[in-house]
Amino acid sequence: MTGHFLNRPLAALLLLAGATTVGATEPLADPSRIVTIGGSVTEIVYALGAGDQIVGRDTTSTYPPEAAAKPDIGYMRQLSPEGVLSINPSAIITIEGAGPPQTMDVLKQAEVEMAVVPEDYSRDGIIEKVEMVGALIGRQAEAEALADDIKERLDPLLAANEARPEEERKSALFILSLNGGKVMASGTGTAANGMIEAAGLENAVGDFPGYKALSDEAIIKAAPDVIILMDESAGSRAPTNDDIAANPALSLTPAGEAMAIYRIDPVGMLNFGPRFAENLAALTTEIYGD
Repeated sequence: MTGHFLNRPLAALLLLAGATTVGATEPLADPSRIVTIGGSVTEIVYALGAGDQIVGRDTTSTYPPEAAAKPDIGYMRQLSPEGVLSINPSAIITIEGAGPPQTMDVLKQAEVEMAVVPEDYSRDGIIEKVEMVGALIGRQAEAEALADDIKERLDPLLAANEARPEEERKSALFILSLNGGKVMASGTGTAANGMIEAAGLENAVGDFPGYKALSDEAIIKAAPDVIILMDESAGSRAPTNDDIAANPALSLTPAGEAMAIYRIDPVGMLNFGPRFAENLAALTTEIYGD
């Protein structure tokens, strides 16, 4: 439910310089050459006016377009210590969940200050990320202004979705991929589930954590009213409408019969960053017509 989306608590920020833990509100000693890991972290640094301090970013950091010109250190869950440190950063700001663990262990022991920003797929999580990144790079005033702007755009939308009567709520199935006829769908604890909750929808398969390949029987039983997919910016990962129509199980669901298929920008929506509000507004309007 959207209320859960609004109120989920956020874990404390960890700042690691070697093996030393530093207070959450303390800025980085030297943020002049930052490597950012995680699309939301990179976007926030740019939104705070410090994009010129980024010297490297991970593959998921594709917005704003200027970020693509920065050296790419690899996919955030498959990083190598050498790839990160070869850029000679003065500091690393990474979203929680980057890896693999052995790489993060090496980076924590390196002579480079590293901050790990907790990930939380909620309204509060977005605000916390903005405030934390702002504190890290010494741009607290800019972060406060950005956080206020996000609240102004997001809070009325969440309140309206929260107030939607139960009988009007639709159930949604978020499909990550459809390979070999197997539907890989989102359960709970994912960015997609956070999006579903924020949009005033019910997760049609919210009885398992993470992502899972669904059987035909499970899909038919779930009977989603709408199907949500990533748009063409996701490339070959995104199923086409024809893929949905050709799937025997999906075609038997209310969403499949009506071809009630909606697409999202995975970077703008699933990163849970500064542009979440406008992406959520677009999805909500498409699905509910208001």
